[in-house]
Amino acid sequence: MSKTISLLSALLCTFIWGTTFIAQDTGMDDIGPFTFNSVRFFVGFMAIIPLAILFEIKKFKSEFKLDFKTFVILSFFIGLSLFLGSALQQVALLYTDVANAAFFTIFYVPMVPIIIFLFKKKTIHWSVWPSVALCLIGGYLLTNFYDATVKLGDSLVILGALFWSTHIIFTGIIVTKYNLPLTLGAVQTFIVALFSFIVGLFYEEFIIENILNEIDSILYAGILSGGFAFVLQIYAQKNITPAPAAIIFSLEGVFATIAAWFLLNQVLDVNNLLGCFFILCGVLLSQLLPLVKKIN
Repeated sequence: MSKTISLLSALLCTFIWGTTFIAQDTGMDDIGPFTFNSVRFFVGFMAIIPLAILFEIKKFKSEFKLDFKTFVILSFFIGLSLFLGSALQQVALLYTDVANAAFFTIFYVPMVPIIIFLFKKKTIHWSVWPSVALCLIGGYLLTNFYDATVKLGDSLVILGALFWSTHIIFTGIIVTKYNLPLTLGAVQTFIVALFSFIVGLFYEEFIIENILNEIDSILYAGILSGGFAFVLQIYAQKNITPAPAAIIFSLEGVFATIAAWFLLNQVLDVNNLLGCFFILCGVLLSQLLPLVKKIN
């Protein structure tokens, strides 16, 4: 049952992430990327912190007795990874389209198992590799990249994917040590909001009127994606190891494409549908193949 809940949490998280690409893209008509992220993640922080205080304040003493210093260090690296990943992705949307951004973001799918293998010397189930290949082929088919040249935005998203992968890995480590998903969600969103605000002060202008013009996109991206989706990710990774989790999260490319079709009237052609199919197959393989040996 706990594994099922984690899978459902991962799928809901991925759906929110995928649809948020639209809000991220349309939310920068009047404000810059760091202004958008600072307000977005601060809204997410304000949405989560009351729940963290309400439901987890009694756990603080027992959880932090384990090792408070480790929690602080891991939380900082998780927040830093999230800041760098989200900043690069948000800036990239100024130079590339939603489909390309969604595709290159899922480059964290191969990065996660490679990083785990190189640095943790941890054996990975063989099913991860064909699943990764299917997800990348599917992501490629979801875009019109084969008709375009590589853009600056695409390069920024690929670099951002490296930090999305470290975010997934660090989250996988911390959830095995501490049972404080809401607290961790609040801490990481606050770190991103703070760093984004500092960078925005140097390179952008914070104009209240312009921010209010984008309030719908900010609230969606802030409360759902910047707040609750990352809490769902933490719940999901309690029972799903990082490599299979990354494969499931790659479905955000599918949801982003469907959302672009539904909300922005972008046409879904045969290649797009095949891309959705390949990613779905990759996700299913990553979850079902490891069970075959157990059943036998």
